[in-house]
Amino acid sequence: MKPQTIFKNCYFLLLGIFIISCSKSSDDGDPVTTTPPVTEPEIVKPIDPGVASTVGFFLDHWQAKTYVTPAYTEAAIPSSASVTVTIDASKIIAKVPISIFGQNANNWSGKLNVSSFVTDMTNLEPHIVRLPGGSGSDCYFWNAVDDKSPGIPDGYIDKDGKKQGFTFGKTNENWRPTIDDYYTMLSNTNTKGIITCNYGYARYGTGKDPVMDAAKLAADWVTYDNGRTEYWEIGNENYADWEAGYRIDVSRNQDGQPELLTGKLYAQHFKVFAREMRKAAKAIGKEIKIGAVMQESPTQSYQVENTKTWNAKMLPEINSNAETAPDYYIVHNYITPYNENSTAATVIKAASTVPSEMMSFVSNELKINGAVSKPFAFTEWNMWAKDQKQQVSNVSGLFAVIVQAEAIKNNYGLAARWDLANGWDNGNDHGLFSRGEPGIDDWTPRPSFYHMYFFQKYLGDKLVPTTVAGNQDIKAYGSIYDSGQSNVTLINASATAQNVEIKTKNISVGSRFYWYTLSGENDNGEFSRKVKVNDQGTANIAGGPKDYKTIKARSAATDKGIKVIVPAWSSVYLIIDKK
Repeated sequence: MKPQTIFKNCYFLLLGIFIISCSKSSDDGDPVTTTPPVTEPEIVKPIDPGVASTVGFFLDHWQAKTYVTPAYTEAAIPSSASVTVTIDASKIIAKVPISIFGQNANNWSGKLNVSSFVTDMTNLEPHIVRLPGGSGSDCYFWNAVDDKSPGIPDGYIDKDGKKQGFTFGKTNENWRPTIDDYYTMLSNTNTKGIITCNYGYARYGTGKDPVMDAAKLAADWVTYDNGRTEYWEIGNENYADWEAGYRIDVSRNQDGQPELLTGKLYAQHFKVFAREMRKAAKAIGKEIKIGAVMQESPTQSYQVENTKTWNAKMLPEINSNAETAPDYYIVHNYITPYNENSTAATVIKAASTVPSEMMSFVSNELKINGAVSKPFAFTEWNMWAKDQKQQVSNVSGLFAVIVQAEAIKNNYGLAARWDLANGWDNGNDHGLFSRGEPGIDDWTPRPSFYHMYFFQKYLGDKLVPTTVAGNQDIKAYGSIYDSGQSNVTLINASATAQNVEIKTKNISVGSRFYWYTLSGENDNGEFSRKVKVNDQGTANIAGGPKDYKTIKARSAATDKGIKVIVPAWSSVYLIIDKK
């Protein structure tokens, strides 16, 4: 037999055996079939979005984050969930500017050197702390000891024509921080500053050229600062009638200024400040960014003309010369309805909606007034809600986290909460730390501190989309880490606990997930003055656990789903490990 014939016969024999084996019946008579292995969807690295014009250079200091697995305690998870949150890492909303986590100091908060405060601020990592902060900025003389110092006017008049005094950066009063106390605090807490210069002095100054006197005061501060501070503001809420310099005594003015301020006049003065401050920075080989004040929301009939016309008169004038134009714009907002005794639901709703509404408004103001879009710094935010201790409550912590998350989502470059320490006023106190609160040691962190600490610590470096199904009282913000893990922050804006399951898209899901739950207690209705971290709290009448930094995470395996209980009026900070 020829070799080719032998080969053909062998081939057909083997082929027949293969066909017979494939058609062999199983025990029940059905043909045996082979199921292909299940392959997981490929994880595609999302593309970074372009830098939004409203963020701009504030993203220059962006930092990639690497997640470090915490010590943990094994925890049970709910067997089912009525709410589903899906985190989708197929696209990125925004990279997270570190300047979003800023805080405000002020000129009456004490020396800022108490060791526990320094430790807590270092742990909090705000990255930015503003001074002097608030309307006090427009009557603050950074280099003066008291009102007898050279060049200090004999007071100024307020909107009602009443005489008011000043505050001073070199003061000997022990209940005020000096300018050097501020710089020391920044150094001790590894934090940078944002400084608000005294614009009001350009109005109420009694010299022959008050505008130049005020601009020189600001330029001298730039020189003294010597590159420690990158961001500078000219004035604070100067569109409003409560600000020093809104009204002046024209009989004492020597350069022909009108009694009432206008947006155009502010812009003209801003150019002088910008020129002198940039000249001072250049002389010491430094570069600074200078911000101008914008009016942030639709005006009301009761507001003064200066407020109503501020943006329209200020924006064209301030941008008429590129060399003296602002680098960024400044907005402030106290978010909840003015002086209302708001419910918790109202507080949370306002936090969820106002940052977006404000960005839409100010962006449109730039457009209709022919101004180029520039970065926005949200340098003062908090709530008006009052009279149920809302401002010092656990709900204030939920509010704070939502505002910061919405600031990232809506492309603000910087955000700074008002403020580190204030005055008790029966709980109508914006202070992040206690000062003068009955029964509580000064510099005790309030609930907002804990929520912001855990939010920033476990937030990734890029915000990604989330969707919520089942209950819209659950607010969710998703993020991813450069190191591959993912994060979901959950907030329950209701009085009923919710079981929530996390679903993922385009995310590498490892074998475990970890979480911290922050919730209030039953001491003050909706507005508990306490916060628990994974059920660890405080025996004091307010505040939270002292050992917050070493509390173990809760953890569970992902093989039964990623599910958590989110208690009433609480937040959960959850990390999904990668494969």
